[in-house]
Amino acid sequence: MKIGKTTPILRIFDEHLARQFYVDYLGFVIDWEHRFEDGLPLYMQVSRDNCILHLSEHHGDCCPGAAMRIETDDIEGYHLELSKKIYKNARLSIEVMPWGSNDMSIKDPFGNRLTFTDAIST
Repeated sequence: MKIGKTTPILRIFDEHLARQFYVDYLGFVIDWEHRFEDGLPLYMQVSRDNCILHLSEHHGDCCPGAAMRIETDDIEGYHLELSKKIYKNARLSIEVMPWGSNDMSIKDPFGNRLTFTDAIST
């Protein structure tokens, strides 16, 4: 048996804030969106390179306040890219961790923590 990729589902509460953070600021693209009908909660997929996230306004899908680590091969370059953008709720820095990785953490507007890291999986 093989286990495949993981696709985290993150709780969001405001479609506009989610687009502003994930698309405009972090540079993800919207792959698709779904609503059962107009006026109902949004469920959408965003991605950047090999990182795929599902964002859900549905209260039963997940709890806010998730934490995840996202590997990158150029943490310094991503930090520079984000530092050139204006996002009033974050001033990012790269932190050298005791276990040897360089990590850059940011919380989305809904309390979910994304940690971008240069850690290499073994």
